[in-house]
Amino acid sequence: MLLAANGAFYAALIAIGTLVFLVFAAVMGFFALRYGKLWVQAYMSVADVSAPSLIRMHFTKVNPNVIVQAKVMSAQAGLDIGRKAGISTRRLEAHYLAGGNVMNIIHAIIAAARAEIPLDFDQAAAIDLAGRDVLDAVQTSVYPKVIDCPDPSRSGKTTLSAITKNGIELRVRARVTVRTNLEQLIGGATEDTVIARVGEAIISSIGSAETHFKVLENPDMITRVVLDRGLDAQTAFEIVSIDIADIDVGENIGARLQSDQAEADTRVAQAQAESRRAEAVAQEQQMSAMVASNKAHLVLAEAEVPKAMAEAFRAGRIAAPNGSGI
Repeated sequence: MLLAANGAFYAALIAIGTLVFLVFAAVMGFFALRYGKLWVQAYMSVADVSAPSLIRMHFTKVNPNVIVQAKVMSAQAGLDIGRKAGISTRRLEAHYLAGGNVMNIIHAIIAAARAEIPLDFDQAAAIDLAGRDVLDAVQTSVYPKVIDCPDPSRSGKTTLSAITKNGIELRVRARVTVRTNLEQLIGGATEDTVIARVGEAIISSIGSAETHFKVLENPDMITRVVLDRGLDAQTAFEIVSIDIADIDVGENIGARLQSDQAEADTRVAQAQAESRRAEAVAQEQQMSAMVASNKAHLVLAEAEVPKAMAEAFRAGRIAAPNGSGI
């Protein structure tokens, strides 16, 4: 009886063990079929991606194709893929889960390494998570880009307008060659700031010129003054050169302002003359009124003379013409 019970118990254990083994084998078979090719690719490329890492990616919702491809590219490019300080699988997974572009930063690091530009994984990941295109930044460091000043796509203007001391307007179009400053890419000012600073410096340097002839004869005086100001400070770019692409002579602003001032002075003088004329007319009318008033008083006085003479006759104070006295 005891032997039968023991036999049943062992049979149950064997059945459970077999079931567990089958489930485990099924699970491993599933992962082997799904990620076996990726593991073989990583293994053959010495990319250091383990099978447990691939299984972990499955449950953490990380795309293993991206991680394996990034590790393979890093290994083939000779980058450090060590698990402590290199481009490890864990660090790539963390960047992927943070919403970063894993392939973009790997391309950027490889390009920087080929160009002997110092760029480690942490710096590239920080730039990528900050919203900057790290690959474009590295490419701009290798191949400087040219920025139009002013940029018609941003301001809608094609030239900068500046006025020399003699009142002549000059319309200038400049081209600024910049390369990315990776150390200041995070927190550094963008292209708009560089364009604004360069435009302000160009206008200021032209405004300090005595005549427009000096600017036309020596356009590089503008670029020298602008470059000496260090306009790329606290920006994400380093200014390589500033070139004056075109200078056109505009209006004679000084003459126009003088003409406008002369016209305004003429209007003021006319207004003052009109005021004086009106005062003279008013004074003339006042004098005419006084003359008329005096004439009226004279007429009244002349009218009193006959009355006085008649009163004198009646009073006998005046003798008649026949010789009789008073």
